[in-house]
Amino acid sequence: MTLSYIFRNLWARRLTTLLTAGGMALVVYVFATVLMLEAGLRETLQETGAPDNVVVIRKSSQTEVQSGVERSQAAIVESRGEIAYDGLGQRMVSKELVVLITLLKSADKAPANVVIRGTTAQGLALRPQAKLLAGRLFRAGTAEIVVGRAIAERFSGVGLGERLKFGQREWTIVGVIDAGRTGFNSEIWGDADQMRQAFRRPVYSSVTFRLADTGSFDKLKQELESDPRLTIEAKRETVYYAEQSEVMAKFIRILGMVLSVIFSLGAIIGAMITMYASVASRTAEIGTLRALGFPRRRILAAFLIEAVLLGLAGGAAGLALASTMQFLTLSTMNWQTFSELAFSFTLTPAIVVQSLAFAVLMGLLGGFLPALRAARLNIVEALRAA
Repeated sequence: MTLSYIFRNLWARRLTTLLTAGGMALVVYVFATVLMLEAGLRETLQETGAPDNVVVIRKSSQTEVQSGVERSQAAIVESRGEIAYDGLGQRMVSKELVVLITLLKSADKAPANVVIRGTTAQGLALRPQAKLLAGRLFRAGTAEIVVGRAIAERFSGVGLGERLKFGQREWTIVGVIDAGRTGFNSEIWGDADQMRQAFRRPVYSSVTFRLADTGSFDKLKQELESDPRLTIEAKRETVYYAEQSEVMAKFIRILGMVLSVIFSLGAIIGAMITMYASVASRTAEIGTLRALGFPRRRILAAFLIEAVLLGLAGGAAGLALASTMQFLTLSTMNWQTFSELAFSFTLTPAIVVQSLAFAVLMGLLGGFLPALRAARLNIVEALRAA
């Protein structure tokens, strides 16, 4: 029994084939979109960090917003010999302040929390992915700030040359930075010491530095965290930002899987109805095939292949539709930091494989019982149906 025979049967019932594959396509679209949403969130936060950068925050603090590193402790961390030097002989370490302020969105004027990062010239060097898009960088010791591209696009009053008032001070926006698909695009940067004074913070939020030898991290981490003078913990920057995505990513994944299972039940039932109708309309044909010597397993395989092809067609269409979501950028609240975060849908090879496998599974579940019925048809009774 050739594939051409199977394709002819699908074409003969092209309307029901199209409707069934369309139902599966919608389910795969939801399934793939959810996975792309989770992947986009994880990629945005994971790409924010660099593997040879280390973030030091107060012990038991989950984020920089919750952390407080005393100036004396920051000085101890800053003096470590494992810290790399740049081409000018400067140590690549930045003592930083991270706070939240509220801005109004451009679209609906709804308030949202935005991350304000007080950083240094070395802090900029530690994040080479952040490129100047317009204007210039802020000058140390001044009330100048630069905004991330996602902030400039989604919030009002943050254009180049405009002024923002926060921390009991007025700040001038002198530049816009583009940090690619990273969380830095959703931040506002200024001078760390000016920020600390404006917000009256006697402590820093974190200390970030570049390792001269990335292999020295484990030993450095143990020494810092066991030092009785310090109440801090050290994390690789990639690990730190990956942890920021855990809560929201799990919620998106669980919600998406529940929705996909519910919708897939409808698609499976649709495929089952289509295949039962196919068996009913081809009873005499099946009897003829059996009389010609085709074994039951070939009949079973033929109908299962039809169901799988329906699933693959729906899966391919659903993936094609879901792939268009990559051109969209979403903005939502990061549940770890309670700040606004912009990220995009991301389609990966793993998501393609998972989505097609899900579509094939729906086809198999929907086609198994009809295929089994076709294989069990009595030859004499089937021929009488003619």
